[in-house]
Amino acid sequence: MTQDRRVVLIRAVNVGGAKLPMAQLRELASELGATDVTTYIASGNLLCAVGGSAARFDRALEKAIEERYGFFREVISRSPAQLRAALDAHPFEVLEDRFSYVYFLTGKPAAAAVKAFEATDFDSEDVKVIGSDLHIRYRDGAGRSTLDAKAIAKALGVQGTGRNLNTVRKLIELAQG
Repeated sequence: MTQDRRVVLIRAVNVGGAKLPMAQLRELASELGATDVTTYIASGNLLCAVGGSAARFDRALEKAIEERYGFFREVISRSPAQLRAALDAHPFEVLEDRFSYVYFLTGKPAAAAVKAFEATDFDSEDVKVIGSDLHIRYRDGAGRSTLDAKAIAKALGVQGTGRNLNTVRKLIELAQG
């Protein structure tokens, strides 16, 4: 069976009490059959090769994290090509990579939710949903924004996790070896 390289993104770990040591995340992924397992920074970025269905691996990793650590976090994976496509599709002028994000969603939001969300007048954010990715430019930085994970999930009806363009570029580089 061939194994496909994946970038696995875990929402909201190592913040707000949801501690997930990266060494233990690598161990969990290996126990689930992943190979060539590495992590990048301590914010839930896992790179690995998985055999079979990526979605099946993602759900198994969610379950393993919940069973071992007692909290549920969404696991969202993309291929290196999907990350590259998301980066290339970023619709906003990038003034600083750290202010521009791709927010990887667990699924494609309903068209009506996207239309309403994109029509919302955010004070200092520009937003655009492209497929299963939300692109955000925080003009004043993400840390000061009220456009957080809870607001995004409520508006779009799907959960997700964001990475700034610096991180997306680095994950592509690492995934391509």
